[in-house]
Amino acid sequence: MLTTKRRPASVGEILSEEFTQPMGLTQGALATAMGLPRKHVNELCNERRAVTAPTALILARVFGNSPDFWLNVQRRGDLWEAMHSPRERERIERARPLTAAA
Repeated sequence: MLTTKRRPASVGEILSEEFTQPMGLTQGALATAMGLPRKHVNELCNERRAVTAPTALILARVFGNSPDFWLNVQRRGDLWEAMHSPRERERIERARPLTAAA
């Protein structure tokens, strides 16, 4: 299980700090390149939308990397959030491993 107290970088942070800013891209320009509405890109950048498999494929095509990269960034954040949410933590801790029948 994840034990780090530091929240991993979000898709929005990675997208902004590692891709759009260094490339001088606006959200509008990225939206055009992705073939998606600007609102979709804005929601990704502002952590109001999660990366789905289709979006990961689009981002990979636009930036020349892999869809796994984008899905893994999303997955790391989702797991961290679940482990650090008191409500989710309680649900997780109620679960009990299955034992093999004798």
